Amino acid sequence: MRNSTQFLIYFFMMLGLGITSNAQDLLETLEKEYPDTPQYELATFKASRLSIGHSIETRKKGILEIQAFNRFWNIPDYESQSFVADKLGARIGLEYGISDRLTFGAGGSTLESIFDGFFKYKLIKQRSDGKGSPLSISLFQNMAYRSERNRPFVDVNRFDEFGDKLSYTSQILIARKFTPQFSAQISPTYIHRSSSAFSEDPNNQFAIGVGGRYKLGGHVSIVSEYFYVFNPLKSINTYDAFSLGVNWELSDVMLQFQLTNTRGMTEESFITQTPNVFNFKDGNFVFGFNAIFVLHLSQKKP
Repeated sequence: MRNSTQFLIYFFMMLGLGITSNAQDLLETLEKEYPDTPQYELATFKASRLSIGHSIETRKKGILEIQAFNRFWNIPDYESQSFVADKLGARIGLEYGISDRLTFGAGGSTLESIFDGFFKYKLIKQRSDGKGSPLSISLFQNMAYRSERNRPFVDVNRFDEFGDKLSYTSQILIARKFTPQFSAQISPTYIHRSSSAFSEDPNNQFAIGVGGRYKLGGHVSIVSEYFYVFNPLKSINTYDAFSLGVNWELSDVMLQFQLTNTRGMTEESFITQTPNVFNFKDGNFVFGFNAIFVLHLSQKKP
């Protein structure tokens, strides 16, 4: 009887060890077949532009974005035949997703005939699973060419040679999606102009932008941005750029409506050379309207 009891104890011990070993082998197999896939936050902002400035968002690979930006404003004591506004500025642009992280864009603006191109790279993605980075970070590099003088305003650039008309903007775009409704971004900015018409004006300027998006419900969001320049121009009076607006998503179309004080649509222009303060008086109030269309040029294979 004693031998039988010992045999049964030994048998169940070996059986338990075998089950444990098989369970461990099965767990290892499952871990290899189903690894811990990182969970990232999606759509911190719904467009590549927060309002007047760039957001951290890049286009997916094979996605082409077509942009039509407009600004309307009045000028005090200006005799205009226009029914809506005295002046109109427009920019037509294209952005293409080279990869899921890298976007290339280019465009042209009627105001001052500025042509620009840029690259934007998503360096870090915010994790939604409590692991990894709590922030998303994108790097932005722009080059702009100002082909015409800024008449009737004062030109801060020289126009003697081709290189005099160039400017470069570098930004680190840092954002966090706090809730499904609220996202915020901060944008340290460095701007370099290749030439200066006045010795008192800096060729290198530093600014910081802050902005946010709050989803009201459905496909409508309130957005706002503000850019503070640490070392503004001295030859002309400039003011910090500000915007308050509404974004409306319609499938592959984004409509953006803005109340702002800036007329320019490239970084060097609206961040450092906004000539009017934000209020609703003639010449200071600018209405902006952006229409963004998304085309899927390539589809991923299932």
